[in-house]
Amino acid sequence: QVQVVESGGGLVQPGGSLRLSCVVSGIIFSRSIMTWYRQPPGKQRDLVARITSSGTTTYADSVKGRFTISRDNAKNTVYLQMNSLKSEDTAVYYCLASYFQAYWGQGTQVTVSS
Repeated sequence: QVQVVESGGGLVQPGGSLRLSCVVSGIIFSRSIMTWYRQPPGKQRDLVARITSSGTTTYADSVKGRFTISRDNAKNTVYLQMNSLKSEDTAVYYCLASYFQAYWGQGTQVTVSS
């Protein structure tokens, strides 16, 4: 049974930082492509950042230079460090583990507001 569990969301002021975590079990994490998506209220779910099994990273233009994706294969965990947060970063953030199939987490809410 595959489990994908996100954590670390919350309320933060503009300009602040948060670190999201996503712990995966039930698949070979080190061989998985890990992706963070986000879905603002009333909008579609979009890719935020991706990291391959070899460590190659990809970012949406809107977060380049502010967000950093990383992985710890020993802990079966992928992280999303979010700095210089803006109100438009407010969304539910989802973790996707891709290993022959796609496995989604339940999402974690990030709200950027003063």
